[in-house]
Amino acid sequence: MFINIHTHQPPATGEWALQNLGENPAEIRVPGCYSAGIHPWQISPFHWEKQMDTLRRVSRLPGVLAIGECGLDKACATPFPLQETVFAAQVQWAHTIGKPLVIHCVRAWEELLSALQQLPDRVPVIFHGFNKNETLAKRITGKGYYISLGKALQKPAMQQVLAAVAPDHFFLETDDEELSIQTVYDWAANALSIDHNSLVLQIQKNAVAVFGAAVQL
Repeated sequence: MFINIHTHQPPATGEWALQNLGENPAEIRVPGCYSAGIHPWQISPFHWEKQMDTLRRVSRLPGVLAIGECGLDKACATPFPLQETVFAAQVQWAHTIGKPLVIHCVRAWEELLSALQQLPDRVPVIFHGFNKNETLAKRITGKGYYISLGKALQKPAMQQVLAAVAPDHFFLETDDEELSIQTVYDWAANALSIDHNSLVLQIQKNAVAVFGAAVQL
């Protein structure tokens, strides 16, 4: 069973996928596993509190296992102070209900890592779509957080990043790309010089560590 920790598509056969839901409960199909959050691109300056109310309701629905994707993005039009406010609200909510966070971060690593440290009781945190350097990857995983990689693994530099992090602190994903999770596993197995089965078992173990019995293999 391939674990796909972040996708915008329904899971394929032989795949356990955490499907990004946004805030729209109409997209839920049971059985299924979902994350629900307010993406920084989608924050409404005038209605963000209503968006949070919707998220609080949706995140309690069966099958919603995580909050996200949420985060900070200095490349988008949403005012950054508003992003910080809404992200902090989602972090607080994730801690309140005890669900992991799926993080989107662009050019705001210091601010985001600082925000995560504001609450003493941690929930698991997954930085999806990681595409940065080894130093940052080790900093993130050294805090006990996870990184998730997808199409960036086509790049030799990202293969080196993956090989440098602890095997119990990474995931693989397809995000919104039109590629199979098996292809991403091919890239990762090549980068790590391990066989497919060993990689599959390791990421299954990581998923169970984060989501527990919700991961049905």
